[in-house]
Amino acid sequence: MTGGSGGAKTAAFFDVDGTCVDATIVHYYVYFRRRLLPPALRPVWYGGFLFKCLYYLLLDRRDRSLFNVRFYRNYAGMSAERVRGMVDACHREVIEPRIFPHALSCISAHRSAGRRIVLLTGSLDFIVAPLAEKVRADAVIAPTMTESEGRFTGRLNGPPIGDEEKARRLTAFAEREGIDLAGSYAYADSLADLPVLEKVGHPNVVNPDGKLERIARERRWPVLRWTRPSRKGGDKP
Repeated sequence: MTGGSGGAKTAAFFDVDGTCVDATIVHYYVYFRRRLLPPALRPVWYGGFLFKCLYYLLLDRRDRSLFNVRFYRNYAGMSAERVRGMVDACHREVIEPRIFPHALSCISAHRSAGRRIVLLTGSLDFIVAPLAEKVRADAVIAPTMTESEGRFTGRLNGPPIGDEEKARRLTAFAEREGIDLAGSYAYADSLADLPVLEKVGHPNVVNPDGKLERIARERRWPVLRWTRPSRKGGDKP
């Protein structure tokens, strides 16, 4: 990994879900919801939720941003204080076991090369905060959720961070911080992240879906295969 030309400030932008961590916004929500429910009600809720997941899967394939908007409605009415109080446990039990070791070493290498480390994600800001601290990220670009009378409304502050909006946020950050995008790197796993990958001089795809892999091969972008250790406890939300 070479530094930016002429000493210009550069950055390494990392998508989180599916790129740094083998998890999605669904895993985090299920973790919180199940622990807020009485044990006797969890099996009933879980069965109904699994049925809804087929709809979410199809929606995500069609429009990632719309999926985020619809899915985050599930948080409506949940106690913001109680959910935030479970974040460290969620990180320890769900996120930590699913982190790709290659992601950590890649982040470390970019930091050693003098690049800014930026997490760019559609996951809620407070959920990725422990991960950002772990990897010593210089910045986190993530959505926030509105609250009313101590409870989440299920609505985001502004548009979801996905697709073109994700690329727009990256560009705005680079302009604000004086980052040379031509000398910067980006890592992502989904076709929805293509606008982000196209913004930097050094795009990298990680465990890509089929369409993104084909595009990467055509454009001769690096295709990385990151794996995680054998599954142990804490893998299920």
